[in-house]
Amino acid sequence: MSHKRVAILISGGGSNMVSLVDSMIGDHPVRPCLVISNDAEAGGLKKAAARGIATAVVDHLPFAGDRAAFEAELVKPLLAAEADIVCLAGFMRVLTVGFVSQFQGRMLNIHPSLLPKYKGLNTHARALEAGDTEHGCTVHEVTAALDDGPILGQARIPVVPGDTPDTLAARVLEWEHKLYPAVLRRFAAGDRRPVLLP
Repeated sequence: MSHKRVAILISGGGSNMVSLVDSMIGDHPVRPCLVISNDAEAGGLKKAAARGIATAVVDHLPFAGDRAAFEAELVKPLLAAEADIVCLAGFMRVLTVGFVSQFQGRMLNIHPSLLPKYKGLNTHARALEAGDTEHGCTVHEVTAALDDGPILGQARIPVVPGDTPDTLAARVLEWEHKLYPAVLRRFAAGDRRPVLLP
């Protein structure tokens, strides 16, 4: 069986990357081919290397104000690795339509809210401020609009009395680590029906 090749983009510790990579075993239809970060100090790079996965760094700082030039460099290792699917896993750079269009229909992202609620940052605090009774995470196809695109999966958790942004974030993260691998497996098999957890 020939496996599809997955590249994962990270900016930090890479916990979602690890959960994805560790799920790609046995009869899984995909295998990791590359982990890229925009930060050479990202902890996830060492975790990927320890798992025998090729890594690359494309630092965004030298390209300040020139997103197109940054993305022109970012796409090079992706093309060289012949990635079939690109997974954003805590990648903290907003990507332009020029970049996204090259991977249209095969780029996924995980976001810590129940989209379309709370696009962007500080999602846990915003859910608490709104008095929401449930919160969670979403995996979606990436389009040029921030945290938009067809929803491929969601995990919902209750908001409990006494929750803080930190406690909520920790519980949501546990579900991110379950949801993203489940969505990737289904998506790689050509099935775009949403995965709904728990």
